[in-house]
Amino acid sequence: MKVIFMGTPDFAVPSLESLIASGHEVAAVFTQPDKPVGRKQILTPPQVKVRALAHGIQVHQPVSLRDAQTIQIIRELAPDVIVVAAYGKILPTGILGIPTFGCINVHASLLPKYRGAAPIQWSVINGDQETGVTIMQMAAGLDTGDILLQKKISIERSDTAESMFEKLSALGAEMICEALDALSSGEISPCPQDDEKATYAPMLSKELSLIDWSQPSERVYDLIRGLYSWPIAQTYLNGKKLRVFSAFPCDEEGEPGTVIKLLPLTVACGKGSLIIRELQLEGKKRMDAKSFLAGHPLSIGQKLGESHEF
Repeated sequence: MKVIFMGTPDFAVPSLESLIASGHEVAAVFTQPDKPVGRKQILTPPQVKVRALAHGIQVHQPVSLRDAQTIQIIRELAPDVIVVAAYGKILPTGILGIPTFGCINVHASLLPKYRGAAPIQWSVINGDQETGVTIMQMAAGLDTGDILLQKKISIERSDTAESMFEKLSALGAEMICEALDALSSGEISPCPQDDEKATYAPMLSKELSLIDWSQPSERVYDLIRGLYSWPIAQTYLNGKKLRVFSAFPCDEEGEPGTVIKLLPLTVACGKGSLIIRELQLEGKKRMDAKSFLAGHPLSIGQKLGESHEF
């Protein structure tokens, strides 16, 4: 098939590489514009652009997909299919109808569950035991199109959103070529989604990252896993933000938010408690709990999360 690929972050790279290796003709890649990154705000290209250029594929980075020039470029390329993987922009209806086989999306959830921008993170935050990838035919609504192919994968209790990104990215790369081959041969039967079972996975925000110590330790643990590696779960220590990168739950009880043990560093929750392994105080470096305690002595009974400033 002649393919236009649309994607931006690391998640999309394996799907692009899979399409190239499979023998499909990737005629062009569309990705978001370069963005300033880091403290020095260095203009940095998306990883999809880097990989596409390495393969000699033409790259387009329109600010909008709705302008006439962009739509004309797509029409002139005359793709059999447009493959989308974490592009970060909504495709207008004027583009959806251009390819012979339509536009196909690699979505990291078991649709209709977790339609929206952050399905991987929310599946971890909600403590789900499984998720998966859906290859879907794109429609005008938000992730509402027919399902072409769907596969499940387990979420282990040690998984974070970051580790699930890697697993689902690899799974999506395997599935997209399988779906295109079946689509071109007419061996695939689109299956409509059940809208009544739809749930949504909105974009993450820093406000979501504040730990509520009155919650059970398992729920706090899931939040920490789901917000790794952005925006990172956090609490407060003596009025300063304290980011929690890694922890695991245990059964010890105490007043929520209170330090009940120093070795290992243990904080009580609404039910059970949390052993903190990696953390970072505002303005300081990220470190393991033992190193942190050496430079920032805490005491049994000290309370975290007292400030609600954000």
